[in-house]
Amino acid sequence: MKKNLFLIIFLASFSTYAQQLTFKKGVVMDSISVNDTIAESFALYLPTKFEVTKPSPILFIYDMQGRGEKVIRMFLTAAEKNQYVLAASNSINDSLSLSKNVLVSKRLFQTVFKLFNIQKGRVYTAGFNGGARMASVLPTFLSQIEGVVSCGSSIANTEVLSSKNPFHFIGIVGVEDFNYPNMLKIKSVFDFLKFPNQTLVFDGGQQWPSQELLTQAMELFDLKAMEKRVIPMDTAFIMETYTKNLNWTNRLISNNMPLEAYRKLNEIVEIYKPLITVDTLKNSLKALKRSSGYKNQKRNQSSILFKEELIRDDYNYYLEEDMLTYNYNNLGWWNYQMDELKKHKKSANIFQRQMGIRLEGYLNALIADNIDMVNAHSPLDEEALNFLWMLKTITAPEDYSAYLRVISLNAKVEDFGTALFYLEELLKIGYDNVDELYALENTALLRITPEFNALVDKYLKKARYDIIEE
Repeated sequence: MKKNLFLIIFLASFSTYAQQLTFKKGVVMDSISVNDTIAESFALYLPTKFEVTKPSPILFIYDMQGRGEKVIRMFLTAAEKNQYVLAASNSINDSLSLSKNVLVSKRLFQTVFKLFNIQKGRVYTAGFNGGARMASVLPTFLSQIEGVVSCGSSIANTEVLSSKNPFHFIGIVGVEDFNYPNMLKIKSVFDFLKFPNQTLVFDGGQQWPSQELLTQAMELFDLKAMEKRVIPMDTAFIMETYTKNLNWTNRLISNNMPLEAYRKLNEIVEIYKPLITVDTLKNSLKALKRSSGYKNQKRNQSSILFKEELIRDDYNYYLEEDMLTYNYNNLGWWNYQMDELKKHKKSANIFQRQMGIRLEGYLNALIADNIDMVNAHSPLDEEALNFLWMLKTITAPEDYSAYLRVISLNAKVEDFGTALFYLEELLKIGYDNVDELYALENTALLRITPEFNALVDKYLKKARYDIIEE
C-alpha cells in the first residue's frame, strides 16, 4: 500500500463530533481537534503500514509546553520501524494543575480510541524531562496504560506506585544527566514492587536519546507483549533483538565499561528468560561480576555517587538558607563551588568528570526551580529573586538573561552601582543587543546616566546618549 494513501474515517460514534476526517499515513498531522465542544487539539502520526482494521499499539507523547508535533517527530524513526501510532496533545501545559492535565489526557485518549482500532494492552506513554514526569504519573489515573518511556527523568512520585497497578517502566538517561543517580535508585523501587523495568544508559547529558534507544524501548514493549501473549510470539524478532543486545554488551566490554556491560547483560537475562533459554548468559554474568574491572568500577562509582549525594545536600541546604537571609556575602562560597566543579570536570577519573557535569546541571536546575517558586508566590520577594539571579550569573556565566534580570531589579531600587557592575560583566562576555539593553524594564533612569552610556560606548561603540564630562 502506498505511503501517500489517505485514510478516511467517519466518526459516527460521536454525538456532537460526527464529521469526516482524512488522515494521511507516514506524515505528522497537527492541530487535530479533540472534539467540537472544547478547544483542545493533538498531533498524530500513523505509520506507513497502518491498517484501519488491524489493532495497533500506540504511544502518547507528552510535552509540558503542548508542542505535540515537535515531540512526535522525536519518535518518528522508532515508530515507523515498530509500527506504532503516535499521538501528542497540544493542550498539556505545566501552567495547568495535575488534575487538569489528567483530564486533558483522558479526553485525548477517548477520542483516539474512538478513531482507531487500538490494541488492548498496547497503550504506552512517553516524554522527556517534565513530559516524562507527566507520562510516568498517568498510569495512576488511567488504567489503560501498560508502559512508560521516561527520557531524562525519574518517576514523578514513588508514593503513588502500587503493586496492584504495575506498569512497564523504561528509563533512558545520559551518564552526565543530573537525573542519572535517581534513575539508578528508582530501579530498586520497581524491583521491590515487581514492576517490569529497564534502564537504558547513553553517553551524554540532559538531551533526547538517539533513535536507536527509542527503538529499543519500543522493542522491549513488544517483547513484554509477547511474553504476556498479548501478541503472537515472533521467533525471528526475538532472536534479532537478542543478538543486537548481546552485541551492544560486547561493545561495552570492548570499551572497558564492565559496569555498564553487567547492567546490560543482567537486563538481557531478565527480558529474554521467559522467551528463550539464557542459561549460558547467567554464567557470563557471574564471570563478569567476579572480574577485577567490574569490581573496581563498581567501587569507584559507588564512592562517587555517595559523594555526589552529600554535595547535593549541601547545595539544597545553603541555597535555602541564603535565600531566606538574602546572604549576598555567601556568593563567594558559591563561586568557590563552581571552581571545584571545574576541577571535577577536568579529572582523569571518568566517574568524577561525569559527577562534575551532573552537579553543575543539578545546581542550575535547583536555582531555576527556586526562581519559579519565588515568582509563583505573592507578594513577590524581589530580594530573594535578585539573589537567585546573581547566583545564576555564577553558575551559568554565559546566560545573558541572568545579568539582565539583575540589572533590571537593582535599577528598580536605584542601586545603580550594582546594576552597572553587572552591566559591565554582561558586556565583557560578548552581549551586544543594544535594542534590548535600552528597552530593559526599570532602567529608564539608569539608561540616561553617563556611566551607563560610557560602558555601552566602551564595549559596543553604540551609546544612545551623549556622555557629558562635568
